[in-house]
Amino acid sequence: MLRSGPARSFARSAFRSTTSPVTPRALRYVSQSSQRLNSRSGRLKQIPSLALTSYRPLNTSVQRHASTITSETPYDHIDRKREKAIGKKELKPHPEEVSEDSSVHQVFHEKGVPDIEQDEDMLAGVYSDLRTIRDTFKLNEVPREALVVGAAGLVPYVATSLSTVFLAWDMNHADIDGHGYLISGPTAELLLHVIEPLQVGYGAVIISFLGAIHWGLEWGKYHGQKGYARYAPGIVAPAVAWPTLLLPVEYALIAQFSAFSFLYFSDARFVVRGWAPAWYSTYRFVLTFIVGASIVVSLIGRGQIADKINRLPSPADRIKAIRDSQAEQLAEEERARQSRIVAEDEEEEEEEE
Repeated sequence: MLRSGPARSFARSAFRSTTSPVTPRALRYVSQSSQRLNSRSGRLKQIPSLALTSYRPLNTSVQRHASTITSETPYDHIDRKREKAIGKKELKPHPEEVSEDSSVHQVFHEKGVPDIEQDEDMLAGVYSDLRTIRDTFKLNEVPREALVVGAAGLVPYVATSLSTVFLAWDMNHADIDGHGYLISGPTAELLLHVIEPLQVGYGAVIISFLGAIHWGLEWGKYHGQKGYARYAPGIVAPAVAWPTLLLPVEYALIAQFSAFSFLYFSDARFVVRGWAPAWYSTYRFVLTFIVGASIVVSLIGRGQIADKINRLPSPADRIKAIRDSQAEQLAEEERARQSRIVAEDEEEEEEEE
């Protein structure tokens, strides 16, 4: 019965307030709706006269309320007697309060309140940031043995990174001045080619070791046995680390940087789950931060001499060279076989003649 448009409008309007004024348009709309309902259904024989209001925005309703306030309205009541009594009082002059600044509104403090300038420490924010960094790198809960061994494991990475930067600077010095600062340019290049596989190979070993730590936690039944979920890092880590030895040095360092970062986030999740000691995430963060910084330093150093260094063949280049040589050897054998067949055919023709 109430599926038609006029019926729905009639149902909605029945729940509206009856205190608002009714416009002629609204009454005309109600009359038309009543006629349509009477013509379609015999159930609604007579529609009571309701005070229906049309839709108005909120601000319009507020304006109408403010403009129709009467003396009987309980809100915003004005005390006429008190206003008259106040109006009869005489204002006393206070010339001592009148000055050039008396009519100026104070911005930073209230009038009559002494302006006490506080001496604020301008470095308070810097000190707060330093305390945050100190708390982040706090390693009080880490066992001393783990700290010593972890610091010792960082030495090769830091040493190779600093050596890369120094050799790159020495090569640039030799390229500009004609001679190196401590060693010659060719010697610096040769040493740089020696450092490259050391850094990449050591990174692959460390990544594999970080994955194998979870095997030890599983065998030690730290917080119970977790099964394949804890064995997975020890399998994925070496599978990602060792193929980097076949890549060029720059790509290998970038791949190992990504592997170190992924392992850190994985270890942090294991700490949250209780699969590793609570101090392990902070310990890993510090070590990963130093290793990542060392890799970035190495990449920056190599970027300064990218056009001056002769890249040594990588394992991938050697494999490609072997394949090319095999292809050339097969082609040469094929040419020799074809020439032999041609020679045999010519001999047979001569014998027939």
